[in-house]
Amino acid sequence: MEQKTVAQLNAIRENVRQVIVGKDGVIDLLLVAMLSAGHVLIEDIPGTGKTTLVSALAASLGCSFRRIQFTPDVLPSDITGFTMFNVKTGEQELHPGSVMHQIILADEINRTSPKTQSALLEVMQENQVTIDGVTYPAPAPFMVLATQNPVEMAGTYPLPEAQLDRFLMCVSMGYPSRREEMQILENHRSRRPAEMLEAIVTAQDVLRMQRELEEIYCAPPVTEYIVSLAEATRRLDDVLVGVSPRGSIALMQAAKGCALLSGRAYVLPDDVQKMAPAVLCHRLIMRMRSGVHKQTPQAVIDAVLHTVPVPAVR
Repeated sequence: MEQKTVAQLNAIRENVRQVIVGKDGVIDLLLVAMLSAGHVLIEDIPGTGKTTLVSALAASLGCSFRRIQFTPDVLPSDITGFTMFNVKTGEQELHPGSVMHQIILADEINRTSPKTQSALLEVMQENQVTIDGVTYPAPAPFMVLATQNPVEMAGTYPLPEAQLDRFLMCVSMGYPSRREEMQILENHRSRRPAEMLEAIVTAQDVLRMQRELEEIYCAPPVTEYIVSLAEATRRLDDVLVGVSPRGSIALMQAAKGCALLSGRAYVLPDDVQKMAPAVLCHRLIMRMRSGVHKQTPQAVIDAVLHTVPVPAVR
């Protein structure tokens, strides 16, 4: 592993912290998702800094960035693009959509129709879009960072399970502490927008980091541990649908990203445990009766982590 990678990751973290106060854990999760070439759903109430966090990360990475403000009138062609006949040339011309950028902010993704939400399925899974029967590759690196408000559900369209499963992680910002909020107010006096941050790395640096992730070693006992965690979610009475094999793959990739972020070339069970809540919770479908027992996906994952034996890795 190159020391350059660790230094760059630390520099990105410090750069984002110039505008985001007290959310080091969330920043690290986004960096892990970036290393894993995954997508992130940021779910929290308005005003907690979701959009600012995404903008700061995009500015730090030096990649092309596009914000899509999802509303009920947004069409699938606005997302993927469309072709139009040019009268002068007599040929069909391609008009690329908003997803033809490296970093995509899908703001308030649950406020658009299911048809438009589905326009993201192919590009989030295959890194490509199909327009009028022709397939076009998405730019590399490619990352979707979506936000949604989980409280005010009036006029929204909940994301289907197939869409949620495309996200590597689902994270929450949470309220800041009293000291952190005082620091936010202090910083607001001389406000520095995320767009004014300087790029720390280039798109080629990000691709190099993602290639380094493939070299991170995940020992057989750790992979067995990941499978055991997934299988445990499928046997619980309060869970209607447990973690799928795609969820197991996502957990392994995220654990590798956590190891790379820590400067290690191998995965520890601690990496798996640290990534499990963010990677697995949004993939569980609970039974209706679980609400009576006050069982939440977070409680299920916590219970599984406490009951599944942790392997001893040398």
